Amino acid sequence: MLIFLAIPLARIIPRVLSKRKSRVDSSQEFPIQPPTSSKYVRNTQEQFTKEDTKNRLVLGEINRGSKTFEKIQKNTGLGNKELDSILQDLENDGMLRVEQKQGMFRPKIELYATEKGFKAYYS
Repeated sequence: MLIFLAIPLARIIPRVLSKRKSRVDSSQEFPIQPPTSSKYVRNTQEQFTKEDTKNRLVLGEINRGSKTFEKIQKNTGLGNKELDSILQDLENDGMLRVEQKQGMFRPKIELYATEKGFKAYYS
């Protein structure tokens, strides 16, 4: 039985070791650096100058796929009360749709941008 396992292992082990070694060597030669173009860097002072800009910031996060309150709060850096008031304003204006779903342990609340909200963000 040992003979049957030794032959495949003798062929697999050198391949795994060479891949691991090449992965370590390549990561040392070219360190990964975050992009520094203005497209990726957020300037928070410009974004938070007006109330309308905060609404656009929240709409942008929803359009990018953040569906829960926690994810939006984490990505935007807004406080609980401030984010709650912005979400209520967006819902009252018809730019946001709130769906309540039954989760495994508790109900889930997911936020979706309506077509009006999508157009308002990209206009």
